[in-house]
Amino acid sequence: MLTYKNVNRICIPLLLVFILLRVFYSFSFLWISILIITWLFLTAFGSFNIRSNFFLKAINYNYKVKESVIALTFDDGPNAEFTPKILALLKKHNAKATFFLIGNQIEINKEIVQEILEEGHTIGNHTFSHSNNFGFLKTKEVISDIKKTNQIVEKLTGLKLKYFRPAFGVTNPRIAKAVKELGLNTFGWSIRSLDTTKDSKEKIFSRIIKNIKKGDVVLLHDTSNKSVEVLEQFLVFLDKNQLKSVTLDQLFNCKAYA
Repeated sequence: MLTYKNVNRICIPLLLVFILLRVFYSFSFLWISILIITWLFLTAFGSFNIRSNFFLKAINYNYKVKESVIALTFDDGPNAEFTPKILALLKKHNAKATFFLIGNQIEINKEIVQEILEEGHTIGNHTFSHSNNFGFLKTKEVISDIKKTNQIVEKLTGLKLKYFRPAFGVTNPRIAKAVKELGLNTFGWSIRSLDTTKDSKEKIFSRIIKNIKKGDVVLLHDTSNKSVEVLEQFLVFLDKNQLKSVTLDQLFNCKAYA
């Protein structure tokens, strides 16, 4: 399995051997360069692809599920303008979802968090501020960031979150260590809508439904009208194709709260 530990177990000894060969036998520096570039490429790929499980084990899909269900997930809320629209659509279609919430957004939208829970949806931790430098934080800083959001949620709802999705889906050894220390389940996705890009709603919708199947985890955001419009189309599609959206704890049969 291609993981950070396994890659290091191969690359580091090889690098040492190549260096020794270079010192004593004029071994070509080209092979050392190729090895280093390969390591950098794999590390970068693993950092920005949570589905690769390169640094940590993320839960991305459940293709063994027997029922015709998928899991809708929303990142970056709660949002005062768009989350209520999302909730109204989900209620209309009797669909459930999981919302990965940002801590500083919870503080200014407490009523919406309560509404999410009252409607039967699940919530998870999506960092406190969704900082652009989240991937560069030290382990203790990642732990502090995650704890801050968990404490806000527990104070507001009494719930101790067990679900976590890193900002931008970025992972690295420090984030992996923090998640392990906090005993959280990390969730990725199997279908990324890219609804925060400049792509049209038609293109985003087509991307989602292209290979959709039971057990998939779909990533959307409750942060724009475009996402709301795509969701409306998608929920109609699910109804027509006899697929049902459920929460992550239902899809994977694992507790969302401690």
